[in-house]
Amino acid sequence: MNLLAFDTSTDTLSIAVQRGDAVWEHSGPGGAQASATLIAALFSLLEQAALNLAQLDALVFGRGPGSFTGLRTACAVAQGLAFGANAGRGIPVLPIDTLAAVAEQARHQHGCTDVVAVLDARMDEVYAARYQWQDSAWHGMGDLGLSAPQAVQVPPGWTVAGNAQAAYGERLAPGALHVRALPTGVALLRLAPHLLATGHAVTAAAAQPLYIRDKVAQTTAERAAAQAAAAR
Repeated sequence: MNLLAFDTSTDTLSIAVQRGDAVWEHSGPGGAQASATLIAALFSLLEQAALNLAQLDALVFGRGPGSFTGLRTACAVAQGLAFGANAGRGIPVLPIDTLAAVAEQARHQHGCTDVVAVLDARMDEVYAARYQWQDSAWHGMGDLGLSAPQAVQVPPGWTVAGNAQAAYGERLAPGALHVRALPTGVALLRLAPHLLATGHAVTAAAAQPLYIRDKVAQTTAERAAAQAAAAR
């Protein structure tokens, strides 16, 4: 299977290309810088793999939750490349939840199979979701959520994986085991075959980012109220 996968939902840009059983990886600064470097970096990886867009079985991207700018960048690039590929006939697009990619990275790096995936959402909040590895696939245990770090519930024996502990320390599941894991391009590649086989690919026009928080900016009064609540 030939795949191109990338994630720009965090402060780290991650890209991976798969040609058959071989994989090429690239990582770099994410955030605002990703919009300036993503396209050049992914074409460089495709060149290393001796692939062009028309040879891809699908284009995979981390759809969120995560950085608003990063999610818009990833989706726009995925749509643009998929629309233009294959002499205008297009190629399938596979949007994947970034928290599922966090769980997969934790499984690959640390052997975790019961995971509460958590990413820093800034503004004193985290994105979180539970996943269990069963029958060679991840199964989500409820909806993705947005909450204060101290509100994240972790079942006994489960592992918290992600990038939020560095920001929130003991406020985030102090009694649980924590591992650092990011939604990497390689994690997306590992998730892709099962999701493609179960019909999760979409056309370029149907690809959308996943926004959990529908409001980014806060008023002065809202910021003051949030700070007062956190100080209690």
